[in-house]
Amino acid sequence: MNKAVFKAPIRRFIKGQINGGAILLIVAVIAMIIANSPFREHYNAWFAKEVVLQFGEFSFFRSHGQNMSFLTLINDALMAIFFFSVGLEIKREILVGELSSPRKALLPVIAACGGMLVPVLLFLLVCPDGEATKGAAIPMATDIAFSLGVLSLLGKRVPLSLKIFLTAFAVVDDIGGIIIIGLFYSSDLIPQYFLWALLFLGILYLGGHFHITSKLFYTLFGIAVWYLFLNSGIHPTIAGVMVAFAVPARPKFDLAQYTVDIRNSLTHLPNKNSHENRILSNSELSILKHIESSSDKAISPLQSFDDNLRPLVNYIVMPLFAFANASINFNGIGLSSVKGVTLTLFFALVIGKLTGIFTFTWLAIQSGFLSMPDRMNNKILFGISLLGGIGFTVSLFIANLSYASLPGSGDQLLNQAKLGVISGSVFAGICGFLVLKQVLKQPPVK
Repeated sequence: MNKAVFKAPIRRFIKGQINGGAILLIVAVIAMIIANSPFREHYNAWFAKEVVLQFGEFSFFRSHGQNMSFLTLINDALMAIFFFSVGLEIKREILVGELSSPRKALLPVIAACGGMLVPVLLFLLVCPDGEATKGAAIPMATDIAFSLGVLSLLGKRVPLSLKIFLTAFAVVDDIGGIIIIGLFYSSDLIPQYFLWALLFLGILYLGGHFHITSKLFYTLFGIAVWYLFLNSGIHPTIAGVMVAFAVPARPKFDLAQYTVDIRNSLTHLPNKNSHENRILSNSELSILKHIESSSDKAISPLQSFDDNLRPLVNYIVMPLFAFANASINFNGIGLSSVKGVTLTLFFALVIGKLTGIFTFTWLAIQSGFLSMPDRMNNKILFGISLLGGIGFTVSLFIANLSYASLPGSGDQLLNQAKLGVISGSVFAGICGFLVLKQVLKQPPVK
């Protein structure tokens, strides 16, 4: 089998993430400018507006008796689409990607474990006691879009193996973040909603088992699971991941069956060249519709969802999230506040991520059981480990979960956390770029 067949989806995924990262950076800068301008009050009021979608007595965007604000809609509903997309990518990596076999997955998993454990431990060691410690999970994540975006600035000198390694351990980071959100950022469980959610999830998994490939089926039941999670006390973004795991990775038609079907259909179409524009006959229209339907059935629901959702996630969901959550109000931020959560997150992302990813990966390779990815050496690994400190999207998301609902000092801690995440991510990105720019000048490692 041609290796290019497997590398093409990876290339498309990486390219999409890079483009999304550039947009996120622009939107984040705009949000910070607005947060420190006379438009700040209008900005806050806009995101505080309630969102209502009501049918009689039933209100869809209502949780525990309260309507969602626009900010909550973005963080709890639109981000569920983002996590659904993440779930699809995780499932694909487990089935056919870099996590598909223990030997292929082990090095990225070890790198990700180091990149999660060491920053959390460093945060707990440095952070002041009290409510600030609730944000210990913030520096766990690596932002795929931004890290690949920085790597792309180095052009063709970057081997594909580096991008794949970075993507793979960032995906494992996402798995860790999802587990943490599910375990520690859910409120009191309401059993009746949770049991109904489990029933609907069971229907989805049965649908996958019996090869139901209708995207409408997974969409409607997925929305129902999200609503039930929202009201059950479990964070609703977890619904996105769990529904994604139920989406089938097998198409209804295999390629051999599809090829035979298409060839039979094409034999009934006229094969004479004609420059005349004419309206298709009913039989020709029927044949073309059949070809279109067969083509859809030759693409698995997982790949179809992934392909269709990527523009929505990269160009609408994530920019909206960044615009709503990357705003930092610099009023009242002084040296004393920077020494708290801000400086802790800065060190956790820059030093913690670098130390964890590099050390765990180096030790795994030194053990002799695993080998360095193609065209990588310790200097390149050092640069890639620095890029692992670019947290941004999921880090900001966890920061919001950690501090936004705290009474009293919650807003102040969240503002400090945003500053720590963004400053740490930017510094790690710049350092990683400079290191890789220098070491990738050298001849490739054989």
